Amino acid sequence: MELLRISVATKNRHKVEEANIALKSFGIELVPVDVPKVEIQSDDLREIAIYAARAAYQYLRRPVVVEDSGLFIDALNGFPGPYSSYVYRTIGVEGILKLMRGVEDRRARFVAVVAFALREDWIEVFEGVVEGTIAEEARGSHGFGFDPIFVPFGETRTFAEMSSEEKTRYSHRGRAFRKLGEWIAKNIDKLKPLLQT
Repeated sequence: MELLRISVATKNRHKVEEANIALKSFGIELVPVDVPKVEIQSDDLREIAIYAARAAYQYLRRPVVVEDSGLFIDALNGFPGPYSSYVYRTIGVEGILKLMRGVEDRRARFVAVVAFALREDWIEVFEGVVEGTIAEEARGSHGFGFDPIFVPFGETRTFAEMSSEEKTRYSHRGRAFRKLGEWIAKNIDKLKPLLQT
């Protein structure tokens, strides 16, 4: 089977690696492209991803994938949510652990939204969610972002203590990209003319 290559608008090699692990069985490979990042301020990940995908399509004039994700912590009313990358850059893992010090309810979820712009007026959206808890301390050296403090339900290890393959089996990103792969596989005949341009 010929590999289907699709552009993905990101500079984050970890995201690309995880997405490609999830998409491998569908014969799809995402190829990172450098596009100006257009991000709106919104509390809605879906809205952010759709807007960014449309902007990336307008820039590239070809089908492109955008992924946005966030960590939502129950005890912090869903914070950092859509602002996760900013919060990670400013207060980091230690900052979140400080906010969670002494907090008993440690439930949290990672949410990923994948927006696939096939045309300016045709954007398909796929969501992946993984429920878990915030660890008491940072553990592990794999992954990126808040991976060292997130333990998915059914596991004792944080995402950062898992290999990329293991993490992708559980992760929000893995789930969202597998949904994208399934959708492309199901609709490949009508998508081919668009994807071969």
